[in-house]
Amino acid sequence: MATHARTAILNARLLDPDSRLDQRGSLLIDGGKIADHGPGLFRDGVPDGIEVIDADGACVAPGLVDLRAQVGEPGHEDNETLKTASQAAAAGGVTALACLPDTDPVIDDVAGLEFIARRAREVRLVKVFAYAGITRDLGGKELTEMGLLAEAGAVGFTDGGKAVADALVMQRALAYASIWGRPILQHPQEPRLATGAMNSGEIATRLGLSGIPAVAEVIMLERDLRLVEATGGRYHAADISTAESVAVIRAAKRKGLKVTCDTAPPYFTLTERDVGDYRTFFKLSPPLRTEDDRQAIVEGLADGTIDCITSDHLPWNQDAKRVPFAQAAFGSVGLETLLPLTLDLVHKGHMSLLDALATVTIKPAAVLGLNLGRLRTGAAADLVIFDAERPWRVDAEALHSKSKNSCFDKHPVQGRVLRTLVDGRTVFQLAA
Repeated sequence: MATHARTAILNARLLDPDSRLDQRGSLLIDGGKIADHGPGLFRDGVPDGIEVIDADGACVAPGLVDLRAQVGEPGHEDNETLKTASQAAAAGGVTALACLPDTDPVIDDVAGLEFIARRAREVRLVKVFAYAGITRDLGGKELTEMGLLAEAGAVGFTDGGKAVADALVMQRALAYASIWGRPILQHPQEPRLATGAMNSGEIATRLGLSGIPAVAEVIMLERDLRLVEATGGRYHAADISTAESVAVIRAAKRKGLKVTCDTAPPYFTLTERDVGDYRTFFKLSPPLRTEDDRQAIVEGLADGTIDCITSDHLPWNQDAKRVPFAQAAFGSVGLETLLPLTLDLVHKGHMSLLDALATVTIKPAAVLGLNLGRLRTGAAADLVIFDAERPWRVDAEALHSKSKNSCFDKHPVQGRVLRTLVDGRTVFQLAA
């Protein structure tokens, strides 16, 4: 879309979770950066030559920073491409995303990182960063060349949807990554215990499905936190889904360990009961848990134990989901529903608007060491304009993602992205 050297956004509710700004005012973009903002700006009118965007009372906040997303490319373009993932991100108000290394070939060398960077420049929509694998071929045995990968731009190290099961490998990874100031992201599931299809319990038994017990998550988490304590490394637990995990991380933070964590909207919005009659779009990893677990996730977000909310975007083609539940792939798309589902925590009184926005802006940016997620003078004009109150219903077929496997299809939500800007360029605008 077209870009202008200078743009004025008028009649906005300016929000910045970092500085706790929440006030009516206007904002000036100049050269792709925020040049000024405040209640008195343009009181005497907008000078000639400046593009005007009338926010009409809508919220203007830093663009969302998504901590983890699958982009499909290279190797899985039938599920998603970097272009379609970027279009989905822009439509969801996500101005920066970090893609996982679960590609084909996997991102475990400099060439893989360079490919993602090149494709992101070609697509030129949102900002795309990349993780590199902790281990070669994400095989869990031999560490990657972390120093070279960090210098080449890896924002962190993870084996994506696979947990590093070998304790010695994880210990060395934490030690080495800390040298380069990068976090280790772990998908905490003990592989031998996590071979089922949904949460262990009465519903799985009734459906005749093998279960994944909650203990599979907390066992891996507790082991890793012992290694964090021993090495002093930076550790991020991805997709926390159980009450026990929240308690363990809360205790680790009290001890001063360098640990952060995230969850995704399904884990504070849905439960195992939503699986219903073998609905494969609700087959996720980790699986949807109990109502007690869901409430604990909400409490963990409210008190700051859980740092970030991520889209956990995992696109699949129809063939991967339209099979019996036990054979279906794990995962759901999530880029375009990240903001409204996060706002659900606000509408239900669990979090303030600024605190909720922090989980998808400044906090994930901090985990990755990125100077993003702030609305302040001199910062990149990566912005989302949204109506926090506007109701709508998710329609999977209307999503910009190439894949339509949304576990929130037909789900009523409140909060709509109206426009997304990256470096001052409009990359998405909701049709009138």
